[in-house]
Amino acid sequence: MSDPIPFSAALRERSSSAHSTSEHAGFMADLIQGEGTRDDYIALVAQHWFIYEALEAATERMRRDPVASVFISDKLTRLPALEADLEFLVGPDWRERITPLPTTRRYVARIQQVAATWPGGYVAHHYTRYLGDLSGGLFIGRLMARRFGFQTNGIGFYLFADIADPKAFKDVYREQLDAAPWDAAEQDRVIDEVLLAYRFNTELFEDLAAAKATAVA
Repeated sequence: MSDPIPFSAALRERSSSAHSTSEHAGFMADLIQGEGTRDDYIALVAQHWFIYEALEAATERMRRDPVASVFISDKLTRLPALEADLEFLVGPDWRERITPLPTTRRYVARIQQVAATWPGGYVAHHYTRYLGDLSGGLFIGRLMARRFGFQTNGIGFYLFADIADPKAFKDVYREQLDAAPWDAAEQDRVIDEVLLAYRFNTELFEDLAAAKATAVA
């Protein structure tokens, strides 16, 4: 009998299609391919702020949870960088000038819900956001820097100065996933929540595209 597949590998395998769908959504594909504008990038940064405000508030609540706390690292914190990016990109009054899109509101509400009741659900959203940031996010940051002439201002969200080796960090994170005390049913629930997080991401890109089309019209 073959050894059971590690949970982290099962998670990656079962979410790979959803990850790819989200990554290649039209709005994001345009940004990556150089067809998106600076305003498009700013619109994305603004929505990220609402998402990470909810996620990092949830992180503070989860620090005392014996399972979720294992995954928490201050090296991952993104909210201060997002706020600095928005001040640079939008201006000092950026808080008054950004609003959450419909999908962002639903996404935030879901993060708040699971963080209040379900550590595994919190970890699912933590995993989806931060491991994505340490993977494709680093690539996106470099692209945006070249595309719009940024140095560090404007792309601070994508810079992880405190993580010298992102691959090693992700490897440890996956080992922590494999060691989490979840039975098969709970593992399935966590994977389903990761798929939901990817769906939120895809629908957010659709919202951003629709908002852009409305503004142009």
